[in-house]
Amino acid sequence: MKVILDESVPRTLAGLLEGHEVTTVPLRGWRSKENGELLGLASDEFDVFVTADQNLRYQQNLSGFDLGVVVLAAPQNRIESYLPMLEAIQQAIARVRPGTAILFAS
Repeated sequence: MKVILDESVPRTLAGLLEGHEVTTVPLRGWRSKENGELLGLASDEFDVFVTADQNLRYQQNLSGFDLGVVVLAAPQNRIESYLPMLEAIQQAIARVRPGTAILFAS
């Protein structure tokens, strides 16, 4: 799967998501884009958008985008908070369908 990590997610997570082609919003040059524009750009090239922005699913009509969204919720937005959830994050990436979101909380 082609996965893009939002700038709200620690970049080091990209190297830990095995079996996926992963990049980040900053590496694509899309830093500071508004959510709607960002999702539109990402849906042209990626299967899954991973974010820590828990409001995204309420602010955007995801059914209009051809990618799934995985929303991460952890006590702290640091890689150490996501490491224990890594396998479950991988499963959420595999399960999410275009136009939908999965909230994954630790």
